[in-house]
Amino acid sequence: MRKILSLLLLTAASLSAQDLVSFEKHVTVRKLDNGLTVIIVERPEAPVFSYATVVNVGNAQEVPGITGLAHMFEHMAFKGSETLGSTNYDAEKAGLQKVENTYAAYDLERRKTIGRDDAKVAQLEKAWKDAMDEAQKYVVPNEFSKVVDQAGGVGMNAFTRSDETVYFYSLPSNRLELWAYLESERFLHPVFREFYKERDVVTEERRMRTESNPIGRVVEEFLATAFTAHPYRQPTVGYPSDLKAFSATDAAAFFKKYYVPSNMVVAVVGDVKPSETMPIIEKYFGRLPKAPVPEPLRTIEPPQKAERLVVLHEKSQPVYLEGYHRPAITDPDDPTYDVMEMLLSVGRTSHLYRSLVRDKKIAAVAQGFNGFPGVKYPNLFTFFAITTPGHTPQEITTAIAEETNKLKNEDVTPEELQSPAWRWSSRWRRRSKATGASCSASSIVSTR
Repeated sequence: MRKILSLLLLTAASLSAQDLVSFEKHVTVRKLDNGLTVIIVERPEAPVFSYATVVNVGNAQEVPGITGLAHMFEHMAFKGSETLGSTNYDAEKAGLQKVENTYAAYDLERRKTIGRDDAKVAQLEKAWKDAMDEAQKYVVPNEFSKVVDQAGGVGMNAFTRSDETVYFYSLPSNRLELWAYLESERFLHPVFREFYKERDVVTEERRMRTESNPIGRVVEEFLATAFTAHPYRQPTVGYPSDLKAFSATDAAAFFKKYYVPSNMVVAVVGDVKPSETMPIIEKYFGRLPKAPVPEPLRTIEPPQKAERLVVLHEKSQPVYLEGYHRPAITDPDDPTYDVMEMLLSVGRTSHLYRSLVRDKKIAAVAQGFNGFPGVKYPNLFTFFAITTPGHTPQEITTAIAEETNKLKNEDVTPEELQSPAWRWSSRWRRRSKATGASCSASSIVSTR
């Protein structure tokens, strides 16, 4: 919720004709009886509204064997519900249960390390695929998306990160009640239809973004090197073996634990009046059953005691990553990391651009950003650079060290803090609030 409010306030602060005090008068925040937090921001400039449903779950809540499941459910949320997406839900429900039963038998036999019967595996796989074909007969493809499109919806999408899963789109204001029904219904009565078909889609997504992408490969190695225990080391899209193994039953258990009202925030912004909007939200979202907040993570990343270095030998232009462990966003020094990021990376007057790109010409891109891959738990301040032809990652290492030493040993001038880039950067820095850097032992990953 703190992040949502910060984003809303930053947006408001960027509007030249609107000060923070007047903006706050248009913000209504309420917690429903079931624990759901609702934020309404009245901005009647146009007869439309936008929303975001933010669920406090990402790959940081996953454990070995189900990596990628938070992202997988993001895909499932667009498959509709019991009342949307099926020609005969009762028959489909029975069919989906058969899919799960046959998959469980197939997967158990497939994963045996001793005494596996390959002929039996093939037989069980066929039974599972036959069950999927039968259940597919009842599916109305993309019905959820079609209803939103027909109502004038635009920008429908979602994303999953280490700390959160977010759903959003925009609609005309006179479609507010339709939105409230659709959005609450897919979390009240989710249906895991086409789960294994969509699992293949996610596997292809991973192939495109990681296996077939040098930067994707180096980022995955970077996080696995920087974190030894904390789930921030895991890829959001999941490991290939997990994508071949987890089931709709696993996804349903994950959903039941984390998609609870006390773990969610719904924000609505636009031509909406709180006095009219809140009763509608209470009517539909109030149907979500009350449940306890999921327990906090147990694993704490142990202190790093030595430099870690990984080199990927790739047929690509060299890509360089260097990271330093820093505390979570709740740390009192968090604003300091934002300042460091801005000084190092914002605009053509930033330290890294002037030194590595403009003057030394050893990098085509050079940035420092914090809050990677998330911010709720201790994370990384990360340096990213792509070398220019004829230059090496070792040169990048030396040049970055020179700039960080200047920040340690030299005062930042008042003029630099008041530069146009600084004033603009409050809008630039959002990302996943990719923030901060406390400089202990580093992790360095590069391609050569």
